[in-house]
Amino acid sequence: MDLNDINYSEYIKSKRQQLGLNQREFAELLGLNESGERTVSGWERGEHKPSSSRWKNVVSLTTNVPFRQEGEKTWFKFVDLFAGIGGIRLPFQEIGGECVFSSEWDKFSKKTYATNYGELPLGDITKIKSDEVPDHDVLLAGFPCQAFSQAGLRKGFMDTRGTLFFEIQRILSDKRPKMFLLENVKQLRGHDKGKTLSTIMSILRGESASNILLNAPISGEARESLNSKLNYCVDYRVLRANNFGIPQKRERVYLLGFDRDQFPEIDIDSALQEIFSQLESIKIDSCLGDILEKNTSVDPKYTISDRLLAGHKRRREGHKKKGNGFGFSIFDRTSPYCNTISARYYKDGSEILINQSDVNKNPRKLTPRECARIQGFPESFRVDSVSDNQIYKQFGNSVSVPVIREIAKLIKPVLDATKKA
Repeated sequence: MDLNDINYSEYIKSKRQQLGLNQREFAELLGLNESGERTVSGWERGEHKPSSSRWKNVVSLTTNVPFRQEGEKTWFKFVDLFAGIGGIRLPFQEIGGECVFSSEWDKFSKKTYATNYGELPLGDITKIKSDEVPDHDVLLAGFPCQAFSQAGLRKGFMDTRGTLFFEIQRILSDKRPKMFLLENVKQLRGHDKGKTLSTIMSILRGESASNILLNAPISGEARESLNSKLNYCVDYRVLRANNFGIPQKRERVYLLGFDRDQFPEIDIDSALQEIFSQLESIKIDSCLGDILEKNTSVDPKYTISDRLLAGHKRRREGHKKKGNGFGFSIFDRTSPYCNTISARYYKDGSEILINQSDVNKNPRKLTPRECARIQGFPESFRVDSVSDNQIYKQFGNSVSVPVIREIAKLIKPVLDATKKA
């Protein structure tokens, strides 16, 4: 579409409005600088034209937003913190929730989020005051895991990413939603011999905050909010994604909490244990062939080179000699499940390679669509708004949607009871 053959100002304004974005959000989506809102305003008023590269970016934006909430009947409100690409949001939207606030700092994840939901999350949650967050019934957060994960340095609360839990705590303290769902890596359970998770649970229950290190990098507002005692009935479980119908050996900690003060007519302790009991009883079979494309139809760019394959083999042999189990893994259509996809998958794909001996080729990486499927995202979820490298990172950092969906279904009647009360 040629810039000189169209009323560009009307086109830009119309596209922005169809996406449901204001000028600031539209500018951010296009990757403009701090004066971007003023730039977009100038375009729409016809004061100046976008450059050819900016115009190309505008034209490339699609108005097909598959999961936009528009005119849908909703019965509870939720917020989506550390939102990533919206994997936790989707199931709660499906059961009738309205997302009234979302926050995510990564600009590429925000673009994928906006492409699929028609709204751009706000940025760094540490810079957003609690009173700027709308009132809500449910708080959702897949808070950063690097401070606890096996792939990170595991500094816990002495890592600024580890202290982001306290940003959740301050919002819980100020807004007192009826319930929350938090997700993190399995290693959170054993971090610092279990002390980290114990501290988190104690704070959420309103038992104690005395063991928070004074020199931990916590924001002033978050530290001050520790003086306000919460009163949540809270517990956690480690759940495996492959028990929920997706062929991935992904284990994550899920923390669920209900505000005791807002469920006076319910034995909330028993209700919470029943939810976890039902979740642990779910066993839905699957195999990798359910989500894989045929090797004959996969773009050759996903096939790894001879040089990269040789490097994988050398590294695996080196790890073997050291007595550890690290190294690449090859799976095929008959495999019941594969390893956990990580945020570093874009580097070499070593944790999940697909056998292509049937077409006489080296193993290949998963395609972006297969990554979406292996996390349980719907086929209509858009994976084309960012580069392959970015989409690999995003799905590696995301959640297993079917697990969240089952949790959402089970908490629905508990939430519904407060609506009837």
